[in-house]
Amino acid sequence: MDTTIGYLASIFIGISLGLIGGGGSILTVPVLVYLFRIDAMLATVYSLFIVGFTSTVGAFSSFKKGWVNLKTALIFGLPSVIAVFLTRRYLVPAIPQKILTIGRFTIDKSILLLLLFAVLMIFASVSMIRKKDLTEAASEQKLSIPYHKMLAQGALVGIITGLVGAGGGFLIIPVLVNLLKLPMKTAVGTSLLIISLNSLMGFLFSLDGTAIQWQFLSAITAMAILGVLIGTYFSTKIKATQLKPAFGWFVLVMGIYIILKETLLA
Repeated sequence: MDTTIGYLASIFIGISLGLIGGGGSILTVPVLVYLFRIDAMLATVYSLFIVGFTSTVGAFSSFKKGWVNLKTALIFGLPSVIAVFLTRRYLVPAIPQKILTIGRFTIDKSILLLLLFAVLMIFASVSMIRKKDLTEAASEQKLSIPYHKMLAQGALVGIITGLVGAGGGFLIIPVLVNLLKLPMKTAVGTSLLIISLNSLMGFLFSLDGTAIQWQFLSAITAMAILGVLIGTYFSTKIKATQLKPAFGWFVLVMGIYIILKETLLA
């Protein structure tokens, strides 16, 4: 039963990516851990692959429609990829297997990653629930690009992607729309390309000695790709701003559930 729900959830992950350019990837690790019973560390590796390939399909679809700003993706993506590499190669391996023991309760590396993921989900949900809408630009204006802010945001997204396997679309979209004044559809398409680069490079950086169940991973990725194609199709008919608050509440509940499950309910 959990497996069936997991495959359906994988489609939902893709739909979210296609519709709002982010958010769905933040559900990938919980789906892998709680529905497919995969270890949290391995789940972050699988998540990078699933999110990376799914976002690539969405980015390609958006590119054909003229909804991708390649220059912005390059400027934002370069520091992100560097941060992903440093995080996967040095930061993640440096985290000890046993972090803290309080009585019978022990926080190990897997639990720590899940707790970090839950906190990230809560922050992401708040940004989605907020009544303040992103400003929709009428056209791509020639502005003075604040490179230092883009580099810093790119590095932050890269650290998040490398650490917990999430794409960081909830951070990328506001920067592209509010800071660079990109139209929403262009911001979504560009976000998908950035997420794709970060996630696929993060997966490649994680392959040393990692045993991959390619058949399982391919099946999940296929479901997510189906979802992103559905989401991209409906993105021309549904405003992302109408969906984000409801999805944000769902992510918030999931984040709180993970914290409770890994601590009080463990």
